[in-house]
Amino acid sequence: MQAYRSTAHIVTNITSPVRYSAEVHAARAGGNPIVALESTVIAHGLPYPRNLEVGRALEGAVRENGALPATVGVLGGTAVVGMSDAEIEHIATAAGVLKLSTRDLPVAVAREHNGATTVACTMWLAHKAGIEVFATGGIGGVHRGELPDVSADLTELGRTPMIVVCAGAKAILDLPATREALETAGVLTVGWRTDEMPAFYSRGSGLATDARADTAEEVADLWRVHQALALPGALLLCAPPPEEDALSTDEVERAIARALAAAERAGIRGKEITPFLLRAVAEETRGRSLNANFALLRNNARIAAGVAVALGRG
Repeated sequence: MQAYRSTAHIVTNITSPVRYSAEVHAARAGGNPIVALESTVIAHGLPYPRNLEVGRALEGAVRENGALPATVGVLGGTAVVGMSDAEIEHIATAAGVLKLSTRDLPVAVAREHNGATTVACTMWLAHKAGIEVFATGGIGGVHRGELPDVSADLTELGRTPMIVVCAGAKAILDLPATREALETAGVLTVGWRTDEMPAFYSRGSGLATDARADTAEEVADLWRVHQALALPGALLLCAPPPEEDALSTDEVERAIARALAAAERAGIRGKEITPFLLRAVAEETRGRSLNANFALLRNNARIAAGVAVALGRG
């Protein structure tokens, strides 16, 4: 695989194979608000050119709401926190970009691969950079079916201190089992202006959150106490997708059932199952799930920026 060599102005942390953009370095030094963004949604979550459009739109949404975006990925064996526009375009268009969870980092770095970071991997790298807020679409969790298949996102959420803004877990998962796993891991789930966890494409799941917050300041206050108590793990801020873009639960469940059947016939397993199912659901809903995904991603980025700004006021 051809290594990617960036010409962007970056600042090197010589104690590790991680590089921060000049903007991220300056924001860290000045205590300015930063929001981490994952790159898996760009490389694996959406088709081109929609993926590039989304990557740029998320960065724009964070900036428009007063914070600095820091898209995270691995380029030519170097983990980058704060990718340039050219680097985001490369992740969106290059062939063979790996999907990286935390455990995959050593191999990707040692062998100079290009990789897109999952929720778990993005959290770990962002926390290493001192970033406290991360916006994503939906977290991974417990997959449906008899064979146990549990995302490493849950492990990272249970051990890495960070505010993670999401639309709940991806709807293709076993949502009750995922909710139970979050509770077992000690992850505080907070509903953004709601008392129940959203179901990614849909606004409700019937599963209660631990608490509710109606303002960014409330979230910031909860996080300050969480930190003062030195508790491990994340605060998972669950924001429903915008009402005008959300899909009904029944429509989503029908699409998922057909997508799961297709995955079974094709023998899809492991880390390939999530992107396969998301593509299949998009086909089943004639693109409406893609529109909902785009809308909730932008919504989460805006909320995360507001929370990051509120944290800076404290």
